[in-house]
Amino acid sequence: MNNFVNPLAPRTNRLQAKSAEIKAWVRQLLDLPEDTPVSVVELACRDEGCPDIETVIGIMEPGKPIRTIRIHEAISEVTREAIADSAHEMTAEDVAKGTFKQPRGSI
Repeated sequence: MNNFVNPLAPRTNRLQAKSAEIKAWVRQLLDLPEDTPVSVVELACRDEGCPDIETVIGIMEPGKPIRTIRIHEAISEVTREAIADSAHEMTAEDVAKGTFKQPRGSI
């Protein structure tokens, strides 16, 4: 895979490429089929003590509640390791609820 990022490319193209990369990492790390919908969005975080920007990853498996991973970084800063750490930190309760978050201070 070519890791070259053209700094002159329009931002939307770079974000689309990074989003596709994040989706691939999520599918690999969680052993999801290729046809499982995964969404990646960058949102302003308004929670107290939360960074200004967070990346929210939605995993939509048929017949299961939507699971979300929240990474307290911009899409462009999300790493495979951050996703792996978040998935590793899941508890049985988090899985049952469908939500798990990256622990604060882990990045």
